[in-house]
Amino acid sequence: MSFWMILRISFKALNRNKIRSFLTMLGIIIGVGAVIAMVSLGKGAQRQVQEEIAAMGSNTLWIRAGSRRSYGIRSGSGTINTLTAADFDAMQAELPTVRAVSPSASTMSQVVAGNQNWNTRIEGYNEQYPLLRNWKVVQGTFFDENHVKGASRVAVLGQTVVDELFGGGDPVGHTIRIKNLPFQVLGVLAKKGSNNWGRDQDDTIVVPFTTVQKKFQGGVLYVQSGLIGAVSARASFAAQEQISNLLRQRHNLDGKADDFRVRNLSEFADAAEATNRVMTGLLASIAAVSLLVGGIGIMNIMLVSVTERTREIGIRMAIGARPAHVRVQFLSESILLCLCGGLVGLAAGMGGSYGISQLAGWPTLIDPNSVLISILFSGAIGVLFGYYPAHRAAALDPIDALHYE
Repeated sequence: MSFWMILRISFKALNRNKIRSFLTMLGIIIGVGAVIAMVSLGKGAQRQVQEEIAAMGSNTLWIRAGSRRSYGIRSGSGTINTLTAADFDAMQAELPTVRAVSPSASTMSQVVAGNQNWNTRIEGYNEQYPLLRNWKVVQGTFFDENHVKGASRVAVLGQTVVDELFGGGDPVGHTIRIKNLPFQVLGVLAKKGSNNWGRDQDDTIVVPFTTVQKKFQGGVLYVQSGLIGAVSARASFAAQEQISNLLRQRHNLDGKADDFRVRNLSEFADAAEATNRVMTGLLASIAAVSLLVGGIGIMNIMLVSVTERTREIGIRMAIGARPAHVRVQFLSESILLCLCGGLVGLAAGMGGSYGISQLAGWPTLIDPNSVLISILFSGAIGVLFGYYPAHRAAALDPIDALHYE
């Protein structure tokens, strides 16, 4: 028997009982659809985490001044005033694992442009901020080192601020007022959108950190926090240790607790991805149980089919069909049921993923590997659960089969 003849006979046999064939495939359809949908949700969440980390900045470390302890009472983080801009200069000059640094200072203020006003964050950084945050300037330019050294009143706006103060127009070259001080707009940052916590990253104005210190913080010289960019993700962990050693040396902390805190964003990314992998695997495993249940249902129906077609099997053997031919015939029907169910389940899973993304706003990502594995697994279930009924059919005695009623 040729492959196409086996396929044609299998379709004809399954077509005799359309409803029964569909109900048999339903377990496979639900299983494959659930696997595709669950893995898509997991992959979508993983991609969102990666994008969020990329938005924060590649290979970035975050440093903040430590907390003060006095008579058993600990104040909040950032209350020790020992971190300075010179510490950041030393990090970049002395540590080979560090490629960029920026102290930071921030405040909130009402900003005025013409007859419009808007309350937003004023964030102070140095000229390396776009590199650290992987944030491009789409209009104009970013401020330079001379602006930072001179504590110049220049600003780069986020897209939300541009929309609120200038109606989406070009603000470059215009003057805005921050706490009644005039600032010249040098550029506009690319749109980043909201992060996972719902914070609008574009609702910000970036100015030199020295300007924030001198104009808005009374001329303080200490720094409460800052960003540090490592040369690579792998080097970020070495950079974290080197930064701690350098600051302890500069702050004379022999035998004392750290007066600063260093956090590696790669740690958050690794932890989030590990959690997503575990959850995706768990959900996919639960969904895979449906495939096994579907496979048991297929074995059950194929055994019933062997019983119903016992006389047909006897006639085929009587006219020359060998046991191997009968075995292949029933095995092909089982595989065909599973593959058809797998394809329908694949379409249902992809449609379900799209529907979840549209209705619930959850990120989804169809993984080609999960699609291929689901289809192959469906075929494997057809072989695994169809072999016993096929073997039982092939083992029938032709004479007994012809006399079966």
